[in-house]
Amino acid sequence: MALFQLRVVFPLVTKLFVYSFFFIIFLISCNSKNNSEVSLPFYNSADFTAKWINNNSDDYQKIHTIERFSFHDQNGNIFNSDSLKGKIYVANFFFTICPSICPKMTSNLGILQSTFSQEKEFKIVSFSVTPWIDSVAKLKEYGLKHNINAANWRLLTGEKDQIYTLGRKSFFAEKTLGLTKNSTDFLHTETMVLIDKKSRIRGVYNATNPDEIPRITEDIDILLKE
Repeated sequence: MALFQLRVVFPLVTKLFVYSFFFIIFLISCNSKNNSEVSLPFYNSADFTAKWINNNSDDYQKIHTIERFSFHDQNGNIFNSDSLKGKIYVANFFFTICPSICPKMTSNLGILQSTFSQEKEFKIVSFSVTPWIDSVAKLKEYGLKHNINAANWRLLTGEKDQIYTLGRKSFFAEKTLGLTKNSTDFLHTETMVLIDKKSRIRGVYNATNPDEIPRITEDIDILLKE
């Protein structure tokens, strides 16, 4: 009887050991994968081709980053790249007298402002494409009209050439078409981009489309947890 019990129990113990072994290997593998892979893609070119690049890849150090900048916000304060260090932000390009796409963009960005009002690591940055019109006073007036909280959402003005170059070459605001233009060509776009804490583009969206807000909201939450 004892011998029979051993013959029955031993295979069961062996199976349990084998299953446990492979389960542990599986968990280790998953953990390793999560540590190396990224949750959102990177966008390194103006055609906005999504690329998933893990931090073990040789391409990780070559990821496109936003050039440094320095402008004035709606309160007349200097706001620059250092102001966004360690922050996640959404960037777009607008002008205060725009009668078409800008009101829609501002309305949709207002939803993001409200959603993440208590999140200190998230900001919205809107660059004026008519800085010769959008003075600090004009931006402040626009901000008050649209309930923009300067603590979370900066409206920026400055040198036209600098804004246009930054928009087209760094943020790829007009996609590949923008690379063929210069500051004599008016910059007009409905694109908004999501930038991570290391100044890299992680999402591209149509700021006039309210259906994009849930998607960008989810992506912001993902980046906040990275």
